[in-house]
Amino acid sequence: MSQVANCPSCGGKSKIKEIDGQLTFEAIQDAEVFKKVAQLKKAVEKFKEKAESLEKELEVITTNK
Repeated sequence: MSQVANCPSCGGKSKIKEIDGQLTFEAIQDAEVFKKVAQLKKAVEKFKEKAESLEKELEVITTNK
């Protein structure tokens, strides 16, 4: 993931990049934020489905003993 900090000149959220020892700030656009949020939501949903599947499998294993 990118490093994010406040831009010293405008105070907005920016991605930080270091090129040849010099810091550069690139403004984060709303479209980028929405894309990242959508990616995180998908990842959380996949994790949730996997966790529910494992819980069901554990329940089946424990009831069969």
